[in-house]
Amino acid sequence: MPTSLPPRQTALSGTNFLDGQFLVAMPGMADERFARSVIYICAHSSDGAMGIIVNKPAIDISMPDLLVQLDVAPEADAIRLRERVGHMPVLMGGPVEGRRGFVLHSDDFHIAQSTLIIDDGICLTATVEILRAIASGEGPANAVLALGYAGWQAGQLESEIMANGWLNCQADPSLIFAADLDAKYDRTLRENGIDPAMLSASVGRA
Repeated sequence: MPTSLPPRQTALSGTNFLDGQFLVAMPGMADERFARSVIYICAHSSDGAMGIIVNKPAIDISMPDLLVQLDVAPEADAIRLRERVGHMPVLMGGPVEGRRGFVLHSDDFHIAQSTLIIDDGICLTATVEILRAIASGEGPANAVLALGYAGWQAGQLESEIMANGWLNCQADPSLIFAADLDAKYDRTLRENGIDPAMLSASVGRA
């Protein structure tokens, strides 16, 4: 994992850190890159925050093709890979380090010194070893690969939430791994008691 990731904490000046929560983009989100985004927050502290967009696909790339391109698996294994990991989404995880892979996965897989345990059985690993394990069928039971991540400097995310750019809410681990990316935004809102049709730019924090 990058050494720059902020450490997991529990409180800051009376404000809870958001590790393991979802951020849902509000209708008034000014940055089009994050419109209708659902972001899983992997790390949040007084130094900043890092998260993965879990509902936007990477363009024109599949998991089997990516494993071959990265030389994780030989091209001769393409058919086997399609059967094994063809269902696994490749996400556009965010605008930072867009060529780097980050795997959100279940906690049945762990690499010492590399896997970040987040919350509710969800982990993050950003090494090629997890891709090799996935390609060989020895990886986690549930996983999604994201290219890039979303990052915030100290105090930036808090300011954006206060300005109604984001709604922070409880994360549903099953939604992280759900294959129907288009449905995640509305499902996340409904699971938190919000009718997407009634959502307006004036809604505040959950």
